[in-house]
Amino acid sequence: MHHIIRFLVLFSLCCTPLLSGGSHALASSESKPPDTLVLAIGGEDKTGYDPTLGWGRYGSPMFQSTLLKFDADMKIVNDLATAYSLSKDGLVWTIDIRHDVKFSNNTPLTAEDVAFTFNTAAKSGGLVDLAHMAVAKALDRNRVQIALQENDSTFINRLITLGIVPKNFHGPDYPRKPIGSGPYMLEEWNEGQQMIVKANPYYYGAQPFFKRIVFLYTPEDTSFAAAKAGQVQMAAVPAMLAKQHVPGMTIHAVKSVDNRGLMFPTVPDTGKKTDKGYSIGNNVTADPAIRRAITIAIDRKALVQGVLEGYGRPAYGVCDGLPWDNPNNSFQDNDQAGAATLLQKAGWIDSDGDGIREKKGLKAEFTIIYPANRSERQYMALSVADTLKKIGIQANVEEKPDFDEIQKVMHKDVVVFGWGAHDPMELYQLYNTKFAGVEYNNVGYYSNPQVDENLEKAISARNLEEAIPFWQAAQVYVKEDAPWAWMVNLDHTYFVNDHLDIGKSQIEPHGHGWPITANIHEWKWKK
Repeated sequence: MHHIIRFLVLFSLCCTPLLSGGSHALASSESKPPDTLVLAIGGEDKTGYDPTLGWGRYGSPMFQSTLLKFDADMKIVNDLATAYSLSKDGLVWTIDIRHDVKFSNNTPLTAEDVAFTFNTAAKSGGLVDLAHMAVAKALDRNRVQIALQENDSTFINRLITLGIVPKNFHGPDYPRKPIGSGPYMLEEWNEGQQMIVKANPYYYGAQPFFKRIVFLYTPEDTSFAAAKAGQVQMAAVPAMLAKQHVPGMTIHAVKSVDNRGLMFPTVPDTGKKTDKGYSIGNNVTADPAIRRAITIAIDRKALVQGVLEGYGRPAYGVCDGLPWDNPNNSFQDNDQAGAATLLQKAGWIDSDGDGIREKKGLKAEFTIIYPANRSERQYMALSVADTLKKIGIQANVEEKPDFDEIQKVMHKDVVVFGWGAHDPMELYQLYNTKFAGVEYNNVGYYSNPQVDENLEKAISARNLEEAIPFWQAAQVYVKEDAPWAWMVNLDHTYFVNDHLDIGKSQIEPHGHGWPITANIHEWKWKK
């Protein structure tokens, strides 16, 4: 109830000017179309909206434009670029850009701005992955050249995700006062409450139908209450609420590669700690037999139906269905008999009859961690724990208040994590030995020389097409080692006003930012 009260207070304080009349007043379906939308879809980036610091890597940056972009069918198309080419040795990109582009402050966007953006992002300490870039330079006003130090088959993804910033108007305050060439520009940001954006009058594309958009930063239950009260035109809701009836709104389910999986510590506990003093390793999950048994025992279809209300699909890897996915990743799951046999052969036996297997005096017991504000992860953890009891594994489910607390235990406990990107670099960072213990990447310290070899070959291939066989080969070994038990791919679910036409949505990545707004310049009101 306190969330609903908080929403109504915020709404009355922050949004009354938009509702009380004038050219920006919200309209009902019977009156003229509104020129302002109110959306409760999350997406606040508390670090600000600077692409050189990572904003936009999980979807359209909105305030800024990119050189290339994905269309609704996930095909790469031009945005700022009019043409691009890669040298035969795979080391030099040459991009021609549009002549008619201005930033939202009415200054021209040129190749100098593109070069500045890439060079600045490369110095951001890894927030944007430009480790293989040497330098970007403007060849003339509308042509830029980006040189690589070595081949990087994933570099084209940086052309798709890195929003261009203005060289002459980029400084310490930029993250909270972004200037770009995207369809919308920032008007007001009340952190933790709402953001108001308005149409960029200098946008090079067709002017958006909606002149203003209000983003409300409310919890999921509050967003749902706002939708039921008719106070928003779109609300992102968890799948558990997607079957509810909201008058005047229809659920819009978007397929995604936003997955949920159990991350296993793959090394034993030898007393080693991180530089922050956090323990590394788990003697139970270090046994591949435990990890494989869990992987085949999980009933993924039951998780989709029972936890996600059918809004999702089983997950067998981190990139299911993407071009670099290995189609042989899938397997027969919900196989508790096979899992029990596998454990028995590996020496895990319930010798004392307490229902928990042991091996050399070690109980098959561990903790599954989930964050307190992620209800679907809680339900998945509890469901999996029930399944594992059937095969003699005791999984104790534990909540942590936030990811700061999860960081302290994520190298020793099993964690329900979420990933999913339109970029094969995710494979590289999750499974490569060199990323073991680096931030949230390979937190389980997984290592396999054959995996590393194929990942390096994939990265050093000239382009994405030549890299795909190596990405797929790496996944063969990963499947056998089972450093993760991938469970489901979510559908992202939104209640959308019946009069709001949002067109065709892309397959969405992990739910940071506003992936649903990738085509927001095409949204319109229909009768």
